[in-house]
Amino acid sequence: MATEFLMGNEAIALGAIAAGVGVVTGYPGTPSSEILPTVAQRNPGRVHVEWSTNEKVALEVAAGAAYAGARTLVTMKQVGLNVASDPLMSLAYVGVKGGMVIVVADDPGPISSQTEQDTRTFGLFSKLPVFDPASPEEAYAMIGDAFALSERYGTPVLFRPTTRVCHGNAPVEVGDLSAPPAPDGFVKDPKWVIFPRLAYQSHLRIEQRLPQIAEEFSDYRFNAVSGSGRIGIATQGISSAYVAEALAALGDAVPEHRLLRVATPHPFPRRLALEFLEGLDQVLVVEELDPVIERELLRLAGECHLPVTVLGKGTGHVQQAGENGVDSVTRALAGFLGLEVAPAADCSASAGEGAEPPVRPPVLCAGCPHRASFLAVKEAMRKRKAVFGGDIGCYTLGNAKPLDMVDTCLCMGASVTVAQGLHVVEPDAVHFAFIGDSTFFHTGIPGVINAVYNQTPIVLVVLDNSTTAMTGLQPHPGTGETMMGAVAQQIDIATVLRGLGVKHVESCDPLNHDAAKAAVLRAVEATAEGVSALIFEAPCIHVASSGPRYVVNEDACKCQLCITRLGCPAISRVDGKMRIDDDLCYGCDLCAQMCPFDAIERVEPTEGRA
Repeated sequence: MATEFLMGNEAIALGAIAAGVGVVTGYPGTPSSEILPTVAQRNPGRVHVEWSTNEKVALEVAAGAAYAGARTLVTMKQVGLNVASDPLMSLAYVGVKGGMVIVVADDPGPISSQTEQDTRTFGLFSKLPVFDPASPEEAYAMIGDAFALSERYGTPVLFRPTTRVCHGNAPVEVGDLSAPPAPDGFVKDPKWVIFPRLAYQSHLRIEQRLPQIAEEFSDYRFNAVSGSGRIGIATQGISSAYVAEALAALGDAVPEHRLLRVATPHPFPRRLALEFLEGLDQVLVVEELDPVIERELLRLAGECHLPVTVLGKGTGHVQQAGENGVDSVTRALAGFLGLEVAPAADCSASAGEGAEPPVRPPVLCAGCPHRASFLAVKEAMRKRKAVFGGDIGCYTLGNAKPLDMVDTCLCMGASVTVAQGLHVVEPDAVHFAFIGDSTFFHTGIPGVINAVYNQTPIVLVVLDNSTTAMTGLQPHPGTGETMMGAVAQQIDIATVLRGLGVKHVESCDPLNHDAAKAAVLRAVEATAEGVSALIFEAPCIHVASSGPRYVVNEDACKCQLCITRLGCPAISRVDGKMRIDDDLCYGCDLCAQMCPFDAIERVEPTEGRA
């Protein structure tokens, strides 16, 4: 064993390798994105690793490998589970041969997501076991336990770290990463084909095994009851760490209490929970996000006629949304225990009386080609009624002013289909669907097929920046390389669109402003024949070299259009004069093209500039 200082996602990856994983698939999504690259980086040479086209594909590829006896790991975030839910629900009935662990990273807050979904609730819905680690150390150990349980019961297992576990760091003892025995291969059997009669029998088996797993979970090493007294605290995951810190902060005033820690919320460890509830008067449940443990304790108390009051989200004693923290948990525990909480330290004195930290909303990077794409469409449509449908990715930030170019955003790929629904109701408007290159491959293609088939005249705008930028620059089918760095067949988006029946497909550089505007007008004109597509091709600044820097000629500067129309974070007004921050400017040239007074001038790169 060697001790390494690991991020939670790294611990999950190394735990999976140590457990003998043979196939790892997934789709990038914060906070899960670092798991799969870590497997690739630490690959002992026996693991197949791939970024799949989407989560559904990732799960189905892993299912095939698991049918053949390989241990498989699938990674995604909570909204990705929505995409994978179709095969997952059937796979719960069909089962697996090799262990399959599906890591679904939840994002309380939410910090970088559309929703605050709780995968523990999905475990209840799908009737699958769920593991809920509290720290990187636990995540490393639990992965091995999850694989073992998966094989013991022939079922996929959900593994639910949250953002603070995924991105927290801790010293972890890492075991042997050497090769396990090879899987014994696929054995033909009717059970691999799901039919209604077999599904019925499978459902019965699932219901029979759930109580068995619950009984096993009552003795699981990471589920525990400690302490004594007539009041209790129940918790899970990262919230258990907050509870520990809060109790330490409240100190000796904390009365005697019993503590339940639940690491496997489904199927619920019934026997352990009853041991916890016996003799208690009141219980406070502290958890993220849904009241999963709270509901289970209430059900048990009702079934067994226990005279205990269960408090939590349902009673308003714990916040009902957002992520927990030491402060919020301390307040909840103090209220439950009848203790006073010392006021939080006042940090305003050092910054001035009543000072508030500056608001820093996320913005498109300086030099981001998406800003140029949005601007070209906005200016081309200035005198037309138009609706701008957005999608999931960096370009969602185009909703911010002064661009104000994202009117709708629902989920991955929905820009294309929502635009079609809008057109049905408002055919007099021009309906744009902005979608990124990775998202196009993820779930955009079926929507394009639908628009072509139903002859809906929308303008598809593919923002091709040659990477999956928002989640960490991962490759995708359009980049020409795989996760393992192998050269791959590059899927050309324009060729795909023409193959789907889109008659007008044009590619252009959005950073050539006048040419981009003209291309937009041609795309709009082409909707007379149905769907038209415009592909704006310019690499993300994080995968391309910067250009020459630009400065403002103060004598020539007579307006503020570079701020009021562009909103580039490299441009600011200092002492009433426009300034370009050399450390932020990426040399995209867009501001110089926009300036009506030629006040923004190019200078050659200084020595040492990237």
